Amino acid sequence: MTAANLVLLGRAAGAPAPGALVSVLIPARDEAANIGACLDAALASAGVPIEVLVMDDGSTDGTARIVEARAAADPRLRLLQAPPLPPGWTGKVHACARLAEAARGTHFLFIDADVRLAPDAAARMAGHAAANGLALVSGVPRQRIGSLGEGVTVPAINLMMLGYLPGAGRAFTNHPAMAAACGQLLMAERGAYEAVGGHAAFPRRLHDALALSRNLREAGHRTEVVDGSPLADCRMYSGFAEAWAGFAKNAREGMATPLGLPVWTVLLGAPHLLPWLLLPSPWAIAALILSFLTRAAITLRVREPLWTIPLHPVTVAVALAIQWTALIRSALGRPAGWKGRAYQPVDVP
Repeated sequence: MTAANLVLLGRAAGAPAPGALVSVLIPARDEAANIGACLDAALASAGVPIEVLVMDDGSTDGTARIVEARAAADPRLRLLQAPPLPPGWTGKVHACARLAEAARGTHFLFIDADVRLAPDAAARMAGHAAANGLALVSGVPRQRIGSLGEGVTVPAINLMMLGYLPGAGRAFTNHPAMAAACGQLLMAERGAYEAVGGHAAFPRRLHDALALSRNLREAGHRTEVVDGSPLADCRMYSGFAEAWAGFAKNAREGMATPLGLPVWTVLLGAPHLLPWLLLPSPWAIAALILSFLTRAAITLRVREPLWTIPLHPVTVAVALAIQWTALIRSALGRPAGWKGRAYQPVDVP
């Protein structure tokens, strides 16, 4: 499956339709360390007209001041203040919904504040959507990994996408169950987005990109994941504790379900961890060679640091530990926390 997905994973290409306007939409909560560089990259976009909207979601640091200073010098940038979070909503989903309401564009490019767009990213994604009749185009940005803690957690994203999802989210896998998207870099065509209710259709969800992609497919629209490494880069977390908390936050809407996680434990543990217990069997050695070759191929394709490859068994073990911890915490009634907010998990079919 990895070999097939690496061949199938395409790059965004095409010219934006005449009259296209891309609204770059950035939800931000206490992002003073990131927002300046994020805005500089977004405002350097070329090849398609853009506007940039930042939703300051109750920040207590200097996020708003940084945005205001840049907005004073560039009329394409607007700062919005998020209204109080309504009951039954998660923070990012609420901010994205309000951003979409204020946007003027034909396409909505949702990015996180830690994402740095390439100059041609907006144009290539809008062009790819137009050329292929897509309602949604998404990709995993190139992950900048700066610590051991990130090295044993962040690579699991592309491992799961390219190693375990048939078709890796390409449009021909049109069933909603095969949908995929990355909330760090997601472009939606305005008409299709509004037709399915946008983010307001799933106010309690934490994994908003996946929910939007599935909703669009259920309504008959085409969605696609492309190679995001040429389009943007991102440093998600600054260390192990932050990475653990971030991945645990979304776990119950993905793998960490009572029926699904035992299956995932076998699918991940059997090929990547069990052979270590069976050494020095020749079969175990062969299995480990295949495991590391699979990981190396993914790492090279998505341009992640090569030093993370030898850490592969630890990455798999940590990924499973995060999922089991999230499931157990949920069973005990403990909410997931992120940036000062607590969220009860949502059971997803």
